Amino acid sequence: MMTIGDHPDILAVGFLLNQGMLQPDDEIVGIDYEEDIATVVVRTARETDYEEKLKKKVQTSGCAQGTVFGDLLEELDGIELSQTARLKTSWLYALTKKINTEPSLYLKAGAIHGCVLCKEDSPLVYMEDVGRHNAIDKIAGFMFMNAISPEDKIFYTTGRLTSEMIIKCVKMRIPILVSRSGFTAWGVELARQAGLTLIGRARGKRFVCLSGIERVEFDADTNAFEEEDRKHARKGSKPETDQAP
Repeated sequence: MMTIGDHPDILAVGFLLNQGMLQPDDEIVGIDYEEDIATVVVRTARETDYEEKLKKKVQTSGCAQGTVFGDLLEELDGIELSQTARLKTSWLYALTKKINTEPSLYLKAGAIHGCVLCKEDSPLVYMEDVGRHNAIDKIAGFMFMNAISPEDKIFYTTGRLTSEMIIKCVKMRIPILVSRSGFTAWGVELARQAGLTLIGRARGKRFVCLSGIERVEFDADTNAFEEEDRKHARKGSKPETDQAP
């Protein structure tokens, strides 16, 4: 895969988790990596079907037409996301400002994506990579290796809300996905089917709620928050004129 090369261990683990090759109850015996290859050694009592999964590939709308293996789309129907999770608009406004002004490779280079795991209005871990799918896999690996529960978390990405991003977020059991960027029709359809709260074009005080609005609490006085400062605007961003109900 094309990657910036940091955190190869958690990237490998996260990729295997989100592809269904690794299960949450599997035991990782060890991870070895060299310059261009990572090997994850797993002990599991279940019968594995890695070869069968690799035979079935589904092209998604992710970066460079992302690929998922096996029956991941069918598996989404059996995943129930937390109904008690909440996204307060005051948290959303605070998060977008914190994340957007945090020094990062994304802000320096522009040709890279960032993903952030958050709880309420606090970013917990920030991962970057060439593709948003790699950055989200790093978050998945980090959560697995640190036993972080997903039920009350918010996931933020700088990239488009593609079908691949929705599939991975649902697989990770995170109920709320936020992006400062746009979205695809298939991504929105999958989010609605899975009961995922999907927020797009979140910049300053403006956002679009595409699904799962029942988790959103409109507690903020918009007059108390400023619009996004253009000097902190992500590369390629434009001012928006619509706010979600």
